[in-house]
Amino acid sequence: MQITIVYDNEAKAGLKKGWGFSCFIETEDRKILFDTGWDGCALKQNLSSLKIAIEDIDILVLSHQHWDHIGGVPEILNASSDLEVYVPASFSEKLKNEIAAHSTLHEIIEKCRICNNVFSTGELGNSPKEQSLILETGNGIYIVTGCAHPGLEAIMGVAASEGDVRGIIGGLHDSQEYDLLNGLEFIGAGHCTSNIDAIMTRFPDTFIPIAAGSRFNF
Repeated sequence: MQITIVYDNEAKAGLKKGWGFSCFIETEDRKILFDTGWDGCALKQNLSSLKIAIEDIDILVLSHQHWDHIGGVPEILNASSDLEVYVPASFSEKLKNEIAAHSTLHEIIEKCRICNNVFSTGELGNSPKEQSLILETGNGIYIVTGCAHPGLEAIMGVAASEGDVRGIIGGLHDSQEYDLLNGLEFIGAGHCTSNIDAIMTRFPDTFIPIAAGSRFNF
């Protein structure tokens, strides 16, 4: 399973950066885009530069309804006529109707399977409600978060029901739940992680900086 960061506050040379997050997840049989950042043009340019064909994306998963995670949605919807989109059921009815007009919409409430070895945590938290992804690999469980608004305890608690959590990647917002990161082999914190310096200091051997263009195999 391979994860490529395609949109983040930071970017490698030749790629666009912007406030928001998006990553491309390639499994044995599915190509998944998780979130879209806010600037659809930058997202499309980054996908092209990374040689990821936008029309080949099978599944779009949106973590929560904040502008910096759904801004590029129209570009993705317009590029594919056979797209499956997974959103928290708490998304606004107008937005869900717009997405449904261009794709097959799945509304997420509880933890569920999205495809082989990929699960949604279900919508967690209150404001906003947010889903994260659980990736089941031969090396254990990896979590992909948009902003982790519901908190790591809630997210990791659900993920742990699938197996041993080995890593996490994405935005961790204002989380100070540092004890929950003990024992992880991979901490790829980026985007909105306000305490990134503290995490880097506490976990120098397992913290991995991420940026648009970063690519990892799990």
